[in-house]
Amino acid sequence: MADRGVDLSALPKEVRDQLAELDLELSEGDITQKGYEKKRAKLLAPYIHQMPNVDLSLPDVQLSPGHSADPSPSPEAPGPSTSSASKHHRTHRSGGARDERYRSDIHTEAVQAALAKHKEEKMALPMPTKRRSAFVQSPVDNCTPPDTSSASEDEGSLRRQAALSAALAQSLQSPDYWINRSVQSSSTSSSASSTLSHGEPKTQPQPQPVSALADVLAHTRIENSVPPDVTSSTPQERGSRVDLPPAVRGMSRGQSRSSMLDTADGVPVNSRVSTKIQQLLNTLKRPKRPPLSEFFLDDSEEIVEVPQPDPNTPKPEGRQIIPVKGEPLGVVSNWPPALQAALARWGATQAKSPALTALDITGKPLYTLTYGKLWSRSLKLAYTLLNKLGTKADPVLKPGDRVALVYPNSDPGMFWVAFYGCLLAEVIPVPIEVPLSRQDAGSQQIGFLLGSCGVGLALTSEVCLKGLPKTPSGEIMQFKGWPRMKWVVTDTKYLTKPSKDWQPHIPTANTDTAYIEYKASKEGTVMGVAVSKISMLTHCQALTQACNYCEGETLVNVLDCKKDMGLWHGVLTSVMNRIHTITVPYAVMKACPMSWVQRVHIHKARVALVKCRDLHWAMMAHRDQRDTNLSSIRMLIVADGANPWSVSSCDAFLNVFQSHGLKPEVICPCASSPEALTVAIRRPGARGAPLPARAILSMGGLSHGVIRVNTEDKNSALTVQDVGHVMPGALMCIVKPDGPPQLCKTDEIGEIVLNSRAGGTMYYGLPGVTKNTFEVIPVNQAGAPIGEIPFTRTGLLGFVGPGSLVFVVGKIEGLLMVSSRRHNADDLVATALAVEPVKTVYRGRIAVFSVTVFYDERIVIVAEQRPDASEEDSFQWMSRVLQAIDSIHQVGLYCLALVPANTLPKTPLGGIHICETKQNFLEGNLHPCNILMCPHTCVTNLPKPRQKQPVGVGPASIMVGNLVAGKRIAQAAGRELGVVEDQDLIRKHQFLSEALQWRAQTDPDHVLYVLLNAKGVAVCTATCVQLHKRAEKITAALMERGGLNTGDNVVLLYPPGIDLIAAFYGCLYAGVIPVTVRPPHPQNLAATLPTVRMIIDVSKAACILTTQPLMRILRSREAAASVNVKTWPTIIDTDDLPRKRPPQIYKPPTAEMLAYLDFSVSTTGMLTGVKMSHAAVSTLCRSIKLQCELYSSRQIAICLDPYCGLGFVLWCLSSVYSGHQSILIPPLELESSLPLWLSTLSQYKIRDTFCSYSVMELCTKGLGTQTEILKARGLNLSCVRSCVVIAEERPRLSLTQSFSKLFKDLGLSPRAVSTAFGSRVNLAICLQGTAGPDPSTVYVDMKSLRHDRVRLVERGAPQSLPLMESGTILPGVRVIIVNPETRGPLGDSHLGEIWVNSPHSASGYYTIYGEESLQADHFNTRLSFGEPHTLWARTGYLGFVKRTELLDASGDRHDALFVVGSLDETLELRGLRYHPIDIETSVSRAHRSIAESAVFTWTNLLVVVAELSGSEQEALDLVPLVTNVVLEEHHLIVGVVVIVDPGVIPINSRGEKQRMHLRDSFLADQLDPIYVAYNM
Repeated sequence: MADRGVDLSALPKEVRDQLAELDLELSEGDITQKGYEKKRAKLLAPYIHQMPNVDLSLPDVQLSPGHSADPSPSPEAPGPSTSSASKHHRTHRSGGARDERYRSDIHTEAVQAALAKHKEEKMALPMPTKRRSAFVQSPVDNCTPPDTSSASEDEGSLRRQAALSAALAQSLQSPDYWINRSVQSSSTSSSASSTLSHGEPKTQPQPQPVSALADVLAHTRIENSVPPDVTSSTPQERGSRVDLPPAVRGMSRGQSRSSMLDTADGVPVNSRVSTKIQQLLNTLKRPKRPPLSEFFLDDSEEIVEVPQPDPNTPKPEGRQIIPVKGEPLGVVSNWPPALQAALARWGATQAKSPALTALDITGKPLYTLTYGKLWSRSLKLAYTLLNKLGTKADPVLKPGDRVALVYPNSDPGMFWVAFYGCLLAEVIPVPIEVPLSRQDAGSQQIGFLLGSCGVGLALTSEVCLKGLPKTPSGEIMQFKGWPRMKWVVTDTKYLTKPSKDWQPHIPTANTDTAYIEYKASKEGTVMGVAVSKISMLTHCQALTQACNYCEGETLVNVLDCKKDMGLWHGVLTSVMNRIHTITVPYAVMKACPMSWVQRVHIHKARVALVKCRDLHWAMMAHRDQRDTNLSSIRMLIVADGANPWSVSSCDAFLNVFQSHGLKPEVICPCASSPEALTVAIRRPGARGAPLPARAILSMGGLSHGVIRVNTEDKNSALTVQDVGHVMPGALMCIVKPDGPPQLCKTDEIGEIVLNSRAGGTMYYGLPGVTKNTFEVIPVNQAGAPIGEIPFTRTGLLGFVGPGSLVFVVGKIEGLLMVSSRRHNADDLVATALAVEPVKTVYRGRIAVFSVTVFYDERIVIVAEQRPDASEEDSFQWMSRVLQAIDSIHQVGLYCLALVPANTLPKTPLGGIHICETKQNFLEGNLHPCNILMCPHTCVTNLPKPRQKQPVGVGPASIMVGNLVAGKRIAQAAGRELGVVEDQDLIRKHQFLSEALQWRAQTDPDHVLYVLLNAKGVAVCTATCVQLHKRAEKITAALMERGGLNTGDNVVLLYPPGIDLIAAFYGCLYAGVIPVTVRPPHPQNLAATLPTVRMIIDVSKAACILTTQPLMRILRSREAAASVNVKTWPTIIDTDDLPRKRPPQIYKPPTAEMLAYLDFSVSTTGMLTGVKMSHAAVSTLCRSIKLQCELYSSRQIAICLDPYCGLGFVLWCLSSVYSGHQSILIPPLELESSLPLWLSTLSQYKIRDTFCSYSVMELCTKGLGTQTEILKARGLNLSCVRSCVVIAEERPRLSLTQSFSKLFKDLGLSPRAVSTAFGSRVNLAICLQGTAGPDPSTVYVDMKSLRHDRVRLVERGAPQSLPLMESGTILPGVRVIIVNPETRGPLGDSHLGEIWVNSPHSASGYYTIYGEESLQADHFNTRLSFGEPHTLWARTGYLGFVKRTELLDASGDRHDALFVVGSLDETLELRGLRYHPIDIETSVSRAHRSIAESAVFTWTNLLVVVAELSGSEQEALDLVPLVTNVVLEEHHLIVGVVVIVDPGVIPINSRGEKQRMHLRDSFLADQLDPIYVAYNM
């Protein structure tokens, strides 16, 4: 920083050249910042001591006069340029050039100072984990011209010109001063405000050295720490605002990096993930900014946290502003009555006078159009348009029709002729950009413009027409969103000379529309601003007067002549004053950035019309030009001078070119808007007069909309130059930008509104929008209008300073309103660019916009990443940008994304198309290669976490709660089981083993089971007697070989089929207890065999019955890899048993004896076995028989896994009890033959079928598109009366509905599909039978569910969740809804735990250690009051009972049971209860490529795992979308987003997600994720 005070222009020429060379090296990336500073300091060292009286202080004045505050507005390291002039450098241009227009050393320094607090920390944030293939970058097109830099590009998109003012330069002392200061000042703001609100005395927290904090973090041994509660909102004092914690340094103290950590559940995990999550938790421990107010318990509580107004917010204090009047518009005698009249006059009297000179691509003059030629060609075109298109009787164009003008910038002559030709023909020209492709970023919006203006004809040049995209037949392509267009070529050779008697009609200017100029709104819609003939003429007159144009002057125009300043000065006003315009198109500027300066020098031009970009490029390239002279310029109009960042471009340009004759007073910034045309322009000053003052404003004040001089914190200052005075003949006010147009106070920032005859008149064809923009009548404080005259909104934000000078600080379209503070997109871009992006950002291309998520705007920054940037660098840059924006703008970023170079949508002139970028972001089409989300820091309006109320148990509290209000207790029962009279039946049905023997005797040849293979062929059947005989064989084998005792457990390991059933009855005959176990998957032994081993060990099985192939697998070498195969119990294969009968068949002494054990892995990953007694088995079978009306003449089809729960009962037990025939379809066969199940239903005319969700999903996804083919094959499902899904979860309504809809065409009745519900304590609670009413559906409010309440809402209500009844309650079953905490019964429609009382409940858990307490609690528990004698079993599921209007079989009103979800699975977050399935439903809807998702929590962080079905480049698109949808719909902040391949989320046989397995795999780092994003 040594050279701060050196006047560079005073240095010897060779030193200046060396410095310039150095700057170029830095911009090319050939030298590091450090090396650059070192060399530069060395070059300047000899000159520093020669200047003893450099004043480094800056007086604290608001408006410091002109450049005096800045003795040397140094171009200081104009640093990386976006376009180098010299040819030999261009060959190795690097893509990282900073966008100079934002460059200001002050700002860079402010940013570096803000970052110095976090100095030297490498990765403080947990860096995302990425699979290597996800690094693939899109190739960078080498053809991108060097300067299509940043969003700032040219016309159209955001322009943010070079950076924060150099006027602060001298106030910066040494870097340490900055660092100390910034640490102190920022530490007070946030923590002090958060402590204050809790009534503690305001203390000044001591700045804590950063390194100390890092040590503290490094000492905290993770595994001992309780998981910190991220959600707590207790304010903690914090020292310096270390926004991102220093890295948890490699866990070096006391443990090695690879040591195993234990999670809360004692699951050992690999440390990599956990360390990251711990880092994340440390980041999140900081209190959020605003203190949260109390949480309300009432139903109507508004979700959102309303921030309390901060008492320290600056408020405007001035008086109400008085409208500012421009000077009167002078009347000049020879002003023409209309603009066409001026052209006619010069065409006749000054035909040889040059009107326009166009340049070729090298910057040499291509042709000059004289006024005579311009007039004659325009006349020809007007004649042709009116008389030669169509016929006399039916002309194509009539005066007043709108015509599109499609000309490239490089051909201004054709455009001029077309424009004036249209004016002479009195048709209305609508100039637009040349469409480049059918899918052009903004083409749809241009289509909207053409449609709203009713354009059907386009004029273009022959060359341009050839370049337009064509269809194969050679027609011009129909562009997306465009109306049908006729194309007319206007080259001279195609025009007709007008007949002698034809004269154009040139009326005196009136209020008819003259031309339409397009304008893109913030949302991306393109509208046409109509300018009337009188406005056009008055505007030219006002510009002539303000700029003092004289006849015959020369003007150099670098702007787009189709619109805006380029059109107003360079096409219209210039013709009115017979000015010679030299047009320098964009393409020429790219090739030769100095070209406009050379033109000024060669033609001794008096006026130049440029943008900051052009100043900057010329300055970068000027070292090639030694002899340019700019002394002829009397006015250098800076078209985007209203951009706050334009100051330093102007200063730096002046600094370089003052030695070339440029006078300081000729620089004239101006402000314009598409609606109001020119708003204000600085008039050229008198030679030597003091230059206008600058305003140095506090950014904090600006964010609250007030003007405050920035005196203390130089880091966040904005220096603004004025844009001169308001236009002649205009009246200006400043009004509040939102709400009614109330006049602002003098120290308030507002929108500039203008009343003038020289402005636009309307948005063509859009009367509604027009009213709000063009017909605004300002009101005073009391709300009364201040007059009659309408004003036009300009879209510019600003204020009027001393001497009625106008200052602009930003645009409405770049405004981001975050928590009621305003931020300007341009300012944020400048800050991001000041964070040394050379290594990371490609050509300074950065887009900033906001998206609305959870009731507030959230800021998103998207930048293009250089192809050679490393992950480390990019991540480092991203974390630093977060810190810089937080320090300087005091606003949190929601999302920061880097996309591969050249992939952001471009505007016609190469800038970033912001609206399209935002659209892509929201639709998941951005394809970032790096992303960082920070919802924890910036979402501050979440409601306070709920504090659970302590529950007082006792009848009184319940009486008050429910029953006094006349509510009925929430309970429901199935119909009576009835008493069986016949003794014979009792005997035959008490034990299933006897039922089978009885059937084998009385009806031996009745077929009980048919097993189908994938082809639908019955591969195996079993009659009653065959099944009995097989069972006897197995019994004999068990008695011979097993050495078993009565009551021993025997594991049955069989594929789904009849062998399994025979083995089951064989065990019953032998008096041993069967345990059915799913066999291991031969292709995946490592994953499936341990579960088998576990069940064998837990059940202490004495013997295994299985088939030969499975026996081989159990003893194989592969099996030995995952389990100990030497310790298997006795294995008996039942394939080829000899025909032997057992000596006797066992008969249990009592029905309470155990019949079998049912083992199942729950979704939470718990293996539980329950004991089923003979009595429970027979009542369960009887209950099902009654419910489904099963008799021996009936047939049912079963497509389920037969290993546990109701699936096992239906497969193995039901047929033997009721005598009906069961057709068995193993679900695995569907994988090779999808239609198997449905074709079986059709072929056998099945009335009742049972399946699982996985089977239904397979059919829905796999056969959904094939219904026509199936119908043609004669598949007919009209026979199906009931199709029941067997499950232990909330009914999956969307799946059952889509299944019904899809197969409706095959005759499936919409009433057929229903669900069953069972749990571990009772395998079958509900089952939709034949008699009950159809299952009903209700809609409940999700907000209330989280509070454990049920609030019924209408279908389609926001935040509503459809729930379907789980089927009719089985006979003999009673359920009651109980508060799980108080154990008291609840009222109708209240959410609680479902308790069940039934003779077929299981008799307890099968445990080794006899945990009696759990047994009693789950199987034999009592209500705390009500009916204390009944014993209930707790299902562990939440649900509610609702009495419906439907009647059941006995004529009573039907009580419906609705299951909401398992209690074990629910996530307790922020004091509320969430069901994973609800969050997963939202996540799966977030993007088309999310195939499946699962959520779980880890240390209070919500982790979302999403399976990506699309290409890997979409992986990172999912991160923001998942975060958004969960925040919007569930008011939760996602902590970690994990993107994985399809099929990674484990699912059990019932189709339920195994979320805990997933969680363990994630923590053990076994998922091989594509991407893991840690949200800050």
